[in-house]
Amino acid sequence: MPDGTSWEPLHRELDRWQAAGRAARFWLRDDDAIEPTPDLETLLALAGESQVPLMLAVIPGLTGEALAARLAEDAGVTVAVHGWSHTNHAGPERKKQELGGERPADVVLGELREGFQRLERLYPARFQPVLVPPWNRIDAALIPALPGLGFAALSVYGRAKGGPMPLLNTHVDIIDWHGTRGGRSEAELVAELVAELSDRFAGSEEPIGILTHHLVHDTAAWDFLSGLFAVTARHPAVRWSPATALLQA
Repeated sequence: MPDGTSWEPLHRELDRWQAAGRAARFWLRDDDAIEPTPDLETLLALAGESQVPLMLAVIPGLTGEALAARLAEDAGVTVAVHGWSHTNHAGPERKKQELGGERPADVVLGELREGFQRLERLYPARFQPVLVPPWNRIDAALIPALPGLGFAALSVYGRAKGGPMPLLNTHVDIIDWHGTRGGRSEAELVAELVAELSDRFAGSEEPIGILTHHLVHDTAAWDFLSGLFAVTARHPAVRWSPATALLQA
């Protein structure tokens, strides 16, 4: 178990939960899966060893039978729809977005329908009807049409707000996208986790979502994830939950 001082705030917060007889719910989402890779094997091994359920956001337009065959071996993995091809259609001055208003809605929704059906066919035992928009962005005008395509929930980034369909969001992204594009500092991530836990202790019932991107993980990212699992996976005040259970809650 990690014994560095940067983990102490998390230890203390979880012990506070334990003393109160409470348990926080965590869940894990990893984005951009396409095919089996050594990095994916590392992620699957880490999650499996700690018995942490994993939702993989798979890019339908870029994946195929190889990944489906590999994931068929892992009962702890579920699959969500990560847009269609993870293509940016926004203009040069705008934030990247595949599911935006730059194209006709019927074109975007048609791609999502095809992506849903493709992953449902490839992963009959692993598929979850959850849409994970690339870059965590989707035009609000598209959301009311998602249930008609079969989607049961939407998963983006940040605190969940009311809307036309259930949200299963992530809250702590371990990657430093605007700097090193590798793992963020351990102390910074621990502070974010403690803040999220404190918010839940005060009354919020939203599960805490951890967001990873196995294809860009460096040593810092892998070390943090290993440390997080070591601290939390067997702590009495933590419940790592599969997306299936959270969607049914």
